[in-house]
Amino acid sequence: MRGMLVIISGPSGSGKGTVVKRLDPKKNYALSISITTRPPRNGEVDGKDYFFRTKEEFIKIRENNQFLEHAVYMDYYYGTPRNYVQNQISEGKVVVLEIDVNGALQVKKKFSEAVLIFLMPPTIDELNRRLIHRNTEELGVIEDRIKRAHEEIKLINKYDYLVINDEVKNAVHDINTIVEAESLKPSRCKDLIKCFEE
Repeated sequence: MRGMLVIISGPSGSGKGTVVKRLDPKKNYALSISITTRPPRNGEVDGKDYFFRTKEEFIKIRENNQFLEHAVYMDYYYGTPRNYVQNQISEGKVVVLEIDVNGALQVKKKFSEAVLIFLMPPTIDELNRRLIHRNTEELGVIEDRIKRAHEEIKLINKYDYLVINDEVKNAVHDINTIVEAESLKPSRCKDLIKCFEE
């Protein structure tokens, strides 16, 4: 089976990070690590959660065309290392990118076969509650995230799938099922089909 690119997006508070960490390891996932200029949150580790870089370092990487996509969010820069993703796909891995909507749409233009999944809490009220009770940002930042969430939700129709994260185990099951189904598409099994044609 050829590797594939799975992009998981959703507003802050949708539970992207938690869901991605619980994906079935037997399904050959390779989690991409983004480069960012934002400071680490409590418990985050450089090289595991993100590659934390200065703005100057980020700009140099971007100028060398080493990003698959990049974006600015809340005054911080984020980018996906191009070589990592391409190498993992060529090895048959299911590369999972946890990126925002704009980044996802950038990648889709370059990888038309990318599978786009939008993750959402069951209601807007639940989204607001999660952001407020997360206690990682000030009220002004939370309000900005809520406003951005409404903007991102308007782009759901550009995605292939919508997964509701009412409970983490349910969302994980849905994503694993999507990946399994996508792996059975004839377009991803060309080598196998070719063997039968010879």
